[in-house]
Amino acid sequence: MARLVLGKKEIDEDLLEELEAILLQSDVGVPATRGIMEAVTQKVRRRELTDPAALQQAIRQALLDLLRPRALAWAPVKGKTQVLMMVGINGAGKTTTIGKLAARWKAAGFQVLLGAGDTFRAAAVEQLQGWGARVQVPVIAQGSGADSASVLYDAFSAARARAADLLIADTAGRLHTQNHLMEELKKVKRVLGKQDPEAPHQIWLVLDAGTGQNALQQAQQFHAAVGLTGICITKLDGTAKGGVVAAIAQALPVPIRFIGVGEAVEDLRPFDAEAFVDALFARESA
Repeated sequence: MARLVLGKKEIDEDLLEELEAILLQSDVGVPATRGIMEAVTQKVRRRELTDPAALQQAIRQALLDLLRPRALAWAPVKGKTQVLMMVGINGAGKTTTIGKLAARWKAAGFQVLLGAGDTFRAAAVEQLQGWGARVQVPVIAQGSGADSASVLYDAFSAARARAADLLIADTAGRLHTQNHLMEELKKVKRVLGKQDPEAPHQIWLVLDAGTGQNALQQAQQFHAAVGLTGICITKLDGTAKGGVVAAIAQALPVPIRFIGVGEAVEDLRPFDAEAFVDALFARESA
């Protein structure tokens, strides 16, 4: 984007169309892109924007205005066992995100347990147990093929008995189009609620940024099924499709909790709107 406006002396229709194309290619999505471009185009017509560099800044500000309300932090609290239920499709990085969250909150002094509710995918329990061993967090698990809701009910009981601050409940990956599996998620939610009417206290969806607009469809379907309270977006380090964060922010009133920008534990970071927009512009300028 910076390269595009560099050397331009005035704002014309061609420049506006090219900037719009960049936003769409970055997967900002049609509704969000339309809103941003309509806002800046009105300013151009009112002669409030005449300098191409100022136009770029106006687009940056419009993205910030969209994303800032979604940048809401969350962390466990002491004195009550809360449940964070993690959902998403296979391959999005759900189990890895769970491990990184556990490491983060354990380092902050919280007592964390993991519940191995993905009882269907081969080696899913072992993968979660591997993360548990790596970050030194206990994992409550049963045998492969066990009922997921039953496993997580028992895990919640164990977490409460140990006065843990947080149970992070893994669930089996499923496509947002698999209605019978989405019904299973609703069952898990209901079963957890039998021990505590407020449980699960948080339901977070893990999305792979590289899937582009399909990630938006996933978010919409999972939100309709179980009522999301947060979204984590992984693999933002290796994709030019990071604008999907803006598309999701435009479409859903759900906070973006964390983003993944690398493989290391510390590469899962709380979502910061300013830092994200700066990185998005830097990628587009590269």
